[in-house]
Amino acid sequence: MARQDRQDRLDIPGRGSNLWLSRVRFDRDVFGSFAEEFARFMGTAGFLIWMSIFIVAWILWNIYAPESLAPDRFPFIFLTLVLSLQASYAAPLILLAQNRQEARDRVSLEHDREVAAQSRADMDFLAREIASLRLRVNDLATRDFIRAELRELLAELDPEAEADSARRK
Repeated sequence: MARQDRQDRLDIPGRGSNLWLSRVRFDRDVFGSFAEEFARFMGTAGFLIWMSIFIVAWILWNIYAPESLAPDRFPFIFLTLVLSLQASYAAPLILLAQNRQEARDRVSLEHDREVAAQSRADMDFLAREIASLRLRVNDLATRDFIRAELRELLAELDPEAEADSARRK
């Protein structure tokens, strides 16, 4: 019976895949964070110094160590393999980190555009408000204008006060 079920699954494409790999799920954020940390580490002077020390030590060990202890005798094929393997993993991880940074930059740029547009709208509104206040202030009567008007009214009401005010001047 079990053999028949397996045979049926083989006959029907895309059905019942029991591969454990198909069930494995990768969290993109965790892997992306790892890639960014890895790329950040590889871009440091410390990494370059330690990598250089490792390579020099590897070369010196393989040149001066007894042949039985040297894992990679001439022409340093294993060292080349290790460096190629490191580069083959480093390049995609660095590209992934760059892609994530580009996505963050794009979101940040869009946010900056929205903030700039809102600031521009706010500045335009404030400029209009200031202009309207200036127009209203120009229509307001000044202290000197009010005094002159009051003197004229007072002169019309009291001719003697006009004579007194003329004498004072």
